[in-house]
Amino acid sequence: MKMTDPSTLRAWLLAEAPTSRRQARASAWYVGWLNLRSNTLAMAGLIFLALLLLAAVFAPFLASHDPFAQDLGARLLAPGTDGHLFGTDSLGRDIYSRVLYGARISIYIVLLVALVAPLLGLIIGTVAGYAGGWLDVVLMRVTDIFLAFPRLILALAFVAALGAGIENAVLAISLTAWPPYARIARAETLTIRNSDFIHAIRLQGAGPVRIVMRHIWPLCISSLVIRVTLDMAGIILTAAGLGFLGLGAQPPSPEWGAMVSEGRKFILDHWWVATVPGLAIFSISLAFNLLGDGLRDVLDPKEGGA
Repeated sequence: MKMTDPSTLRAWLLAEAPTSRRQARASAWYVGWLNLRSNTLAMAGLIFLALLLLAAVFAPFLASHDPFAQDLGARLLAPGTDGHLFGTDSLGRDIYSRVLYGARISIYIVLLVALVAPLLGLIIGTVAGYAGGWLDVVLMRVTDIFLAFPRLILALAFVAALGAGIENAVLAISLTAWPPYARIARAETLTIRNSDFIHAIRLQGAGPVRIVMRHIWPLCISSLVIRVTLDMAGIILTAAGLGFLGLGAQPPSPEWGAMVSEGRKFILDHWWVATVPGLAIFSISLAFNLLGDGLRDVLDPKEGGA
């Protein structure tokens, strides 16, 4: 059936008795979107992140200057001077352009960590929860060891061993971010593995790998998505902390933490050098937290979501 009429499509999505699995899945997504859209703060966070992503993609067209070009004759200009919207830094580089290009680095780090850490935690957590016994004990004790250290301190240790650089920073943050996901996945698996439908699947001849990957992982995704979104602010702050200490993206890359580190020497007389990238870190962290709270309301059934 073709549903070009919006009212017909809406009625199909909101049907009380879906007639197919595809309709049921589409209806669940649509109801979740309606619940998320009704959350003003979550939508504000989503809109800000969408605009930031667009700004990062089109940075070459939005930037007013070359972010790497130095002009010692225009050092530490105040915001709005000579066409520099946010002023210039100690080497005469345009801060506005550097913040735009720095968004690319932050989004790059966030996406890589969001792909690696939850997947690693999901694998470890579900294996531990489904297998049980000594394997569960060993994997959870390793998880507890990682959780015993503050994330930034542990990331500093990994970067010190691996060497400075953005790739090593991503790897270090991923290695410190997976334990909470493993704990969540294990808890979900312990709840699911003794369910009647799992027993029925096992009686049909399905092996442990198929049960975990096809039937347990999909039920863990919503909890992990909530945790990932809420963890984005911490990931950004950890990456900025590594950059601040000179262990993240290396100069002349316009990484926000490194920009704050450079500007701290001029914070009293030339406040904008450190304040502008600091506000960028604050804004993206706040946006992820607002979106994470909204997704938790939508995806977590204990919170009354869809």
